[in-house]
Amino acid sequence: MFWPMLAVVCGFLGIAVLGVLGVRVFLEARRLGQEVARTAERINRAAEDLERAATGLAHGAETLRRE
Repeated sequence: MFWPMLAVVCGFLGIAVLGVLGVRVFLEARRLGQEVARTAERINRAAEDLERAATGLAHGAETLRRE
């Protein structure tokens, strides 16, 4: 009777460990997703700034060509 009870206890402990690890993976994946979203937003802002600067530069180059 001891060995079947030990097997059941080990089974429950294994499931508990897998559950805890699953929650940790979920939380880290969510945190990584948030970090990726923040980084994508920063890249988008930098691309917009670069586009505005390039537009101004192109406009200035056109003005120089006309002169």
